[in-house]
Amino acid sequence: MGRVLPDAVRRFSYGALLGMDSVLADNRDAEASRGANSPARIGILVVAYNAATTLASVLDRVPVDFRKRVSQVFVCDDASDDATYLVGLGYQQTSKDMPLSIIRHPENLGYGGNQKAGYKMAIEHDLDIIVMLHGDGQYAPEALEDVVGPLERGEADAVFGSRMMEKGAARAGGMPLYKYVGNRILTEVENRMLGTELSEFHSGYRAYSVRALKSIPFERNSDDFNFDTQIIIQLVDAGKRIKEVPIPTYYGDEICYVNGMKYARDVTVDVARYKLGRLGFIAHETATVGETYAMKLGEESSHAVIRRWLAQMPASKILDLGSSGGLLAERARELGHHVVAVDLFEPEGVRDRVDRFVQADLNEGIPPEVAEPGGYDIVLCADILEHLVRPEELLKEIKPLLAPHGMLIASVPNISHWYSRTRIALGMFDYDQRGILDETHMRFFTRRGMSRRLRNAGFEIIRQEATGIPVENLLRGEGRFARVVRRLDRLGVKTRPTLFGYQMVFQCGRPVEPSLLEPPTDG
Repeated sequence: MGRVLPDAVRRFSYGALLGMDSVLADNRDAEASRGANSPARIGILVVAYNAATTLASVLDRVPVDFRKRVSQVFVCDDASDDATYLVGLGYQQTSKDMPLSIIRHPENLGYGGNQKAGYKMAIEHDLDIIVMLHGDGQYAPEALEDVVGPLERGEADAVFGSRMMEKGAARAGGMPLYKYVGNRILTEVENRMLGTELSEFHSGYRAYSVRALKSIPFERNSDDFNFDTQIIIQLVDAGKRIKEVPIPTYYGDEICYVNGMKYARDVTVDVARYKLGRLGFIAHETATVGETYAMKLGEESSHAVIRRWLAQMPASKILDLGSSGGLLAERARELGHHVVAVDLFEPEGVRDRVDRFVQADLNEGIPPEVAEPGGYDIVLCADILEHLVRPEELLKEIKPLLAPHGMLIASVPNISHWYSRTRIALGMFDYDQRGILDETHMRFFTRRGMSRRLRNAGFEIIRQEATGIPVENLLRGEGRFARVVRRLDRLGVKTRPTLFGYQMVFQCGRPVEPSLLEPPTDG
């Protein structure tokens, strides 16, 4: 395990150091050429710091039968103060049955930084599985077969060795009581935050599918010991399968470089930031949401309001601008409407949810292939105007596309909501991962400002409705506390929508032209 030095000491390119500035583009071809039935290429990453007295023993304990299946062993000495590197070189000279590569980092990368370097090498060497051991012998090499097995069988994308799965094993193996209690408490907090059911978050005995590592931005993670928690967050965020296997616990006389209080703080902050980011309150650097927006299932969400309005209308032809994955359009079709959808991206399955899909950038205007004058009963702009540089221009283009009695339905976030007001008042304005301050939002709206834009584009506002915060996302379940919060928020929205309204939904029509009015009659 590596110590952690100040960031200024580590300001150099890990990729340049290891000759790994990019992943070879032909890795995918190599994977395909090996075939589905070829044995997995397994690598072992040994992270080592001041492990001169234990490194040889750790390598000796790798089972002989398992060695035969290993393609690469990377021993990464994290700028140790002792002879760890020399011990590794000596072992390399005498060991003929283990494909060893001994790497010494000229400067200390930190525990997380050392892992990053190792995982980049695993990708560079076109491995299928990489399993991590610690050079201090804390984790038993004898269990390598058990840890790697689920990956070889295709049962998981990551496997963690757990010291907590077998009751009493951790304490029997010498885990100090304060570490045991701290481990259990932190794991419970992390499980609740992430919605997982892991028995332990804090084991360093881990194996990963290299394909899974390629799919997550692990290089963004901390160089410190909370790297392990951050990579779990990324795996969970990406929907990867995590499996645990029991491992023996061993605590010897190795030196622990972990500052327990700082570590507990860091991992708690990591999961809390991720949770808040998924709820739309802050940005999370190590995990990102995709290009598509999730369906808002809450009974009082903007999507619920739009669905309710659509259910009150006869079967119509709808132009859905900014359809994302087509989930709202799918609900509209279930109500009998015909939906033509437009979006910048084409998420998987969107064409199955709409009647017609056109991929286009709405910043460049409504695409000609769907611009049918008077051809639509409803134009839907749900959560799209805030993503455009000039939403006013789009609104002007929409009006001619509506039938004489056609409707525009639009929803936008409310920048004057108490949350964003508070952030601004405290000098903490910044973009979030979702919600009102979504990092992809180009424009912000108040109710008055949006109403003015609609009128300037030639629309008459028929009705409008403010929605509350997404309580169903903030507080899982329908417990008493959730019900109280929902009622209070609902009361706030009703009494002062400009302050408590999370989103605003507008239904607008074209003002009736005089020529469309019935001629006056005598008498």
